[in-house]
Amino acid sequence: MATIPFSIVDVFAEQKYAGNQLAVVRNAQGLSSEQMQKIAREMNFSETTFVLSDAPRDDGYDVRIFTPAAEVPFAGHPTLGTAWVIRQEIVHSPVEQVKLNLQVGQIPVTFGQAAEPDVLWMKQNPPTFGATVDVNEVAEVLGLAPSQIDARWPVQEVSTGMWFVIVPLVNLSAVKQARLARDKYFAFIENRQAKAILVVCPEPYSRGGDLSVRVFVPYYGIEEDPATGSGNGCLAGWLVKHRYFATDRIDIRVEQGYEIGRPSRIHLRANEENGTVAVHVGGKVVPVAKGEFV
Repeated sequence: MATIPFSIVDVFAEQKYAGNQLAVVRNAQGLSSEQMQKIAREMNFSETTFVLSDAPRDDGYDVRIFTPAAEVPFAGHPTLGTAWVIRQEIVHSPVEQVKLNLQVGQIPVTFGQAAEPDVLWMKQNPPTFGATVDVNEVAEVLGLAPSQIDARWPVQEVSTGMWFVIVPLVNLSAVKQARLARDKYFAFIENRQAKAILVVCPEPYSRGGDLSVRVFVPYYGIEEDPATGSGNGCLAGWLVKHRYFATDRIDIRVEQGYEIGRPSRIHLRANEENGTVAVHVGGKVVPVAKGEFV
């Protein structure tokens, strides 16, 4: 049996042991879907990715993404972290871009722009905007009063490859107070495209941030996610569509993961042209460990 190496990295992290953990497994073409799911459950990170081969196909690398509970078609921090590992461990060259072949299509990841050389950027698919959600219903799910949801903006389902319910809250106190009622959550998502809930407010945790975010995804075995690139990509599209900052373009920093001891920083850029929102999500990747399966 061929050696199956893996790397562990922290994504959207400003330092080691922060951000969102990711295991990247290489030479995975010989693993069944069941084996991949078991490995993802063993790792027990928000996601584990599997690079099927070190050889590119259609100028990109075939990658599958698993949470501890299920395979997903797209996720943000696995996209950035896997591209970083491919560049370091497979390409062995400071290329400017690595492309990942995911279930949602080919996603390019760009390295090292002049102003922020350590930040990787992915271009996500254009956002799709779904149904709006009743404020009272989502407030019950989050254990909040309806008045803690910012009535100036819609609670809405959005996807750039994975669906999220975007919930604007009035302040950081409301973000910190949010507690998912599991029974109400599972009833809430039963007939919805979105299984993940993202809450956001315009009050950062620290200097240098613009927004604070929390993400809850028990459906995929993730009670609370430390840093969510896919969800923040949806948020970027929502911010532009609804002119949250009174402009058709944004270049901001989002803070997430503070409540669970994994402080994270996510860079968002988005702009609207001809009715379509272009979304870019960026962040740093910090290496943590390497090993191989026995």
